[in-house]
Amino acid sequence: MDYDVVVAGGSVAGLLCAREIAAQNHRVLVIEEDYEIGTPEHCGGLVSTSGMDELGIIPFRATLDNKIRSARVTAPSGKDFVLDARPQQVIVLDRREFDKQIAHQAKVNGAEIRVRTSLREITKDGVRTSDGEIKCRTIVDARGVSSLINKDRTGTLQSAQYEVYADWIDKERVEVYLDQEKYPGFFAWVIPTRHDEAKVGVAGKGINSAAVLEDFLKEKGRYSAVRKIFAPIWIKGPIKEFVTRNIVTVGDAAGQAKPTTAGGIYSSGLGGIFAGNAISKFLETGKEGTLQEYQKKWTDKFGKEFEQMLLARSLLERLDNKSINSLFESITPEVLNEISKEGSFDFHTMSVAKLLGVKGSVKAVQTILGNELRRLLG
Repeated sequence: MDYDVVVAGGSVAGLLCAREIAAQNHRVLVIEEDYEIGTPEHCGGLVSTSGMDELGIIPFRATLDNKIRSARVTAPSGKDFVLDARPQQVIVLDRREFDKQIAHQAKVNGAEIRVRTSLREITKDGVRTSDGEIKCRTIVDARGVSSLINKDRTGTLQSAQYEVYADWIDKERVEVYLDQEKYPGFFAWVIPTRHDEAKVGVAGKGINSAAVLEDFLKEKGRYSAVRKIFAPIWIKGPIKEFVTRNIVTVGDAAGQAKPTTAGGIYSSGLGGIFAGNAISKFLETGKEGTLQEYQKKWTDKFGKEFEQMLLARSLLERLDNKSINSLFESITPEVLNEISKEGSFDFHTMSVAKLLGVKGSVKAVQTILGNELRRLLG
């Protein structure tokens, strides 16, 4: 059977793209190389309820793991501050169930899904897969970070994330640990999913992520690891071209994950929706220019924020532990209250800028960041 579109990759962006295309009665096939949609689950699963609304998804009971009330951020010195997450309505998703929920939406709309089927080659008439050749008019690359690694390894960090059982987990609080010596260029995290259960992970430049995570967990206390995932994350921002001829790239494969946290359910998901709408228009009109509307729409929505995230990332990477500790000493309850009330989980660069530019922070920090901080705050 021939298809209008073959989507390679059955994660959030690819499935949402397929959902939108199938809704317009076009023939869509999603191929996923793993044995199950939603596997492997290497995402933290954090998203805002407003973001979910924009994606057109009301989580099933099995999909919604947890609701987050606060976030604690800890400096290398051990000093920390707590942000109120309730105004931002942050939830934790079970990504395996979440992806299956979107797959069901796509299927109801008419999409076909095949697991254990991988893309081998893009051909003149379509694609060659592990199941043979398939003819199609448009190919969607939604294969995730693996599509980027061979093109540019400088944008990836190695990460490790364990699902653990432990009595030191606070069910309603996300924890973030900054330490440029242990997790250079990134951080360690604890994302609670249920009572005494959490996703605990680390990432950083040039580290042995498994060994670093084991050390982190030993410091936290007794635990049992029930699942271990090791995967690269992309922190370099969007690629230059989302569309090349009849090939449309979405999600992590297009660099649509946040440069600051590598989270991408919302930004990648909307990328899939925008792409699906543009592809549907192309299939109806035959005008290739309509495919470019996808990148324009995504850039209008996220372009400025992602530029600021990349700037914030470059500033944070230049701070050593001493500077981070000094910065934490200067953060006031007023600043934390302002960020909690006005900050956005999905567009959070201004919150980072307010923390970096807090009044009373040591001159060394301001000197290191210089005019770039003023650009971020402006």
